[in-house]
Amino acid sequence: MTAVEPSTGPGAVDAPEALERFRTLLRIPTMSRNDVAATEWTVFERFLDALPALYPALHAALEQERHGYSLLYRWRGRTDAAPTVLMAHYDVVPATDEGWTHPPFAAELTGAGEQQLLWARGAIDDKGALVAILEAVEALVLAGFQPGNDVYLSFGHDEETVGSGAQAIAAVLADRGVRPALVLDEGGAVVERIFPGVSKPIAVVGVSEKGITTVRLTVEQLGGHASTPPRMTATVRLARAITRLDARPFPARLTETNLRMVETLGAHATGPLRAVFTRARRLQPVLRAVLGRLSDETRAIVRTTTAVTQLSGSLAANALPERAEAVVNTRIAVGSSVAETLDHIRRAIRDDAVRVEAVDASEPSPVSPSEGPHWERLVSAIGAVHPRAVVTPYVMLGASDSRHFTGVCDVVYRFTPFELSAEERGALHARDERIRVATWLRGIEVYARLLRAS
Repeated sequence: MTAVEPSTGPGAVDAPEALERFRTLLRIPTMSRNDVAATEWTVFERFLDALPALYPALHAALEQERHGYSLLYRWRGRTDAAPTVLMAHYDVVPATDEGWTHPPFAAELTGAGEQQLLWARGAIDDKGALVAILEAVEALVLAGFQPGNDVYLSFGHDEETVGSGAQAIAAVLADRGVRPALVLDEGGAVVERIFPGVSKPIAVVGVSEKGITTVRLTVEQLGGHASTPPRMTATVRLARAITRLDARPFPARLTETNLRMVETLGAHATGPLRAVFTRARRLQPVLRAVLGRLSDETRAIVRTTTAVTQLSGSLAANALPERAEAVVNTRIAVGSSVAETLDHIRRAIRDDAVRVEAVDASEPSPVSPSEGPHWERLVSAIGAVHPRAVVTPYVMLGASDSRHFTGVCDVVYRFTPFELSAEERGALHARDERIRVATWLRGIEVYARLLRAS
């Protein structure tokens, strides 16, 4: 990808020193776990204790408060205009050394120049963004910069599990009557070759995100010895329910955001599909079919998705299960709802003996505007660092802490300012997570330009 070099003017960072600070924080294994009792909170304290020494100017200039293990900073501006909130989280999904090319918490470097890589759990998700924000603010404070309006930094500690830290901070801002003008959290990135016929880099900015609901399928029946099984065991009934659900996908839909994205990218497309993309509104049935077949990512864009992620049955090899259970990770499309999703699942399964229940249900987020001054401010910051990139709105497929801020702000965007290849994106929540050092440094500059315009 072609991109400008990081700024050398006021507020520029010292790249080698910034990189060493990043590596220091990546080496602290802040792994969050669904079982809160199993989380090593002393490690989280180590991370929090390291920040003031690494970023002394920031900690001298900004007000700080803790909410559990989450952090909220306030950088006072010159006016009392509505503030900007930059979000990130420092917890990471668990990892062991097994199968990694480089140990996940060693923060090792390989290569040189544009191909220099930093290998670590959290390099992208999401310490990469968090440390880039810290670097941008530290450099601007040292340069004597003061934002025009207040800037809040909201750093969550449990985004990968329940998001209680972000919920607490959003509630505190609401109680204080703080209504931000703009919230920016992790999300889309600068990517290539995800849209057929478009050769330019694409900066995908989430203006909404899918709902996320854990759906539990449960079958309970009498157990017994496995040598005399009934015609349909609990596990067979559960397996039938799963295959029926898999055979009946949710209907494809095109939201206004979908159409806006296709129109934006279609203007830059070449080849036979350009005619479809540039006539998206008139050719919606064709477009739904095309997006439903192009890739896993485009298929997820147009419909609610389900994925069975956990299965459980008997505790013994020779005992019939008295309870068989499947956990279905469900991502609910914008325009749908938790209730509609559960209704579809029950109708697809067609078996009252399978109990269907939602756990930790979260509705799709409201849609933020993809025009206006705050959108243009973000587009300008991206374009200054990635001048070839086409900036487009999209619906984020994953979930982020930003969904908890939609009650206090109408303009919530989800964008991580890094160039990420398909292979790099595929390493999120997987082995060999890594980031190119050069793109991380450019990400700092995107945040810095956004702050300079605050």
